Amino acid sequence: MVYEERNVWTGLVVSLIAITAYVVAVLQQAAGRPVTEVDWPPLMLWMIGGGIVVTIAISIAWGLIAGARDPDGVGKSDIRDRDIGRMGSRVEQAFVALAGTGVILLCALNADVFWIAHTMFAGFAVASIVGGIARVVAYRRGLV
Repeated sequence: MVYEERNVWTGLVVSLIAITAYVVAVLQQAAGRPVTEVDWPPLMLWMIGGGIVVTIAISIAWGLIAGARDPDGVGKSDIRDRDIGRMGSRVEQAFVALAGTGVILLCALNADVFWIAHTMFAGFAVASIVGGIARVVAYRRGLV
C-alpha cells in the first residue's frame, strides 16, 4: 500500500469514528430535551480537532512502520496518486457545495444556529467519507 493510500484509509476510518462519536455524544447530552439546547460548539470543535490530531498521529505511526519495512518507498507519490487525489477532491467539493447551499437556505429561513452549523458539519462529514471512499475505490480499481 502506497503512502497516499495509507493516509486515505487513516482519514476515512478516523472520520467515521469521530463522526459517530460526535453524534452519540450530542444525542446523549440531549437525553429527553430539545437537541438545540445541547452545548454543541465545544464538543464539535474537540471532535474536529481530535480527529485531525489522531489522523496525523496514526499516519505518522503507520508511515514509520512502513518505512521500517520498505525504506525506499516511504512518502513517494506519483502521477496516479495526484490524479486520485484530484478526483477525490472534486467529489468532496460537490458535497461541500451542497452543504453550503443548505446553509444559505437555512439562514434565509432564520433557522436555529444549531441546524445551520450541523448542516455544514454534515456536509463536511459526508464529503470526507464519500471522498475517502472514492479514493479507496480508485486505488483498488483504478481511475476510469
